[in-house]
Amino acid sequence: MNSRVLYLLPQHLQIICTHAQNTYPDECCGLILGHLGREGKTVMEIMPTENAWNSQADDFPGELTVKTIRSRYAIAPPVMLHAQKAARDQDWNIIGIYHSHPDNCATPSECDRRYAWAEYSYIIVSVQKGKTPTVKSWILDDHHQFQPETIENII
Repeated sequence: MNSRVLYLLPQHLQIICTHAQNTYPDECCGLILGHLGREGKTVMEIMPTENAWNSQADDFPGELTVKTIRSRYAIAPPVMLHAQKAARDQDWNIIGIYHSHPDNCATPSECDRRYAWAEYSYIIVSVQKGKTPTVKSWILDDHHQFQPETIENII
């Protein structure tokens, strides 16, 4: 399986970028639903979610919890459960998570790495002064380190 390719439609990226711009200067977040296959992951739906960091921060131990939704994100467990059920009903999976980095690069932070799940794609949108110049996708390797993942448009 080529696990380093994420296939999506241009409108999927547009939904993500619009969400990131609309929540600026806070981080946005959402789920990526689709199929896992030998040729990579195919996105079927983007599910924008509320950034629940302020209400979920106590669930994350350590000094990383001192940050706010301007620099952290969390998806509430009931939202994850709902998404899992919705994906299953369509014979899909949750294949990734997206979030934004306001006025920062589209590179995963240590917090992103620490709480990342294997097999998921992580799309990060760099929102600079309210505009989205950069979108990148990342996956974890066998050593729990992020590696770049190619984003390919489905035509």
